[in-house]
Amino acid sequence: MDASDTPPQGSAQSHPVTPDGRYFVVRGRLWRMADPALAERERSALVRQLMAARRALRAPGTAEDRAAARDAVQRTKEALGERGPVWWKDGAPDENRKLVRNSSYAAWGRAAGVAEPPPSAAGRKARAR
Repeated sequence: MDASDTPPQGSAQSHPVTPDGRYFVVRGRLWRMADPALAERERSALVRQLMAARRALRAPGTAEDRAAARDAVQRTKEALGERGPVWWKDGAPDENRKLVRNSSYAAWGRAAGVAEPPPSAAGRKARAR
């Protein structure tokens, strides 16, 4: 897994969640929630596996080790329902990683104040000059 595929620090519980419970929002971007139909015991075991795979990704090793760790992250995130086929059954498209403002959640995001990502550090530095 690479940095662009991981939401910033925190958990879904500390971020706004869409009204349908499918996504949480970090910096104006939608991130797919885990499948709520997973039993807590199964979800907890998968989260432990995911954290172990992420640690393996950061550990020194060969290119093969990193590839194996990336594959483990992918498989685990698919098992959690955060990647791969969507877990909902109503035919709605997957909007994972989209900006809220460019999604079907745009009106909700504006009303909730989460449709726009915060200004980047680079943007703040440029405006300060």
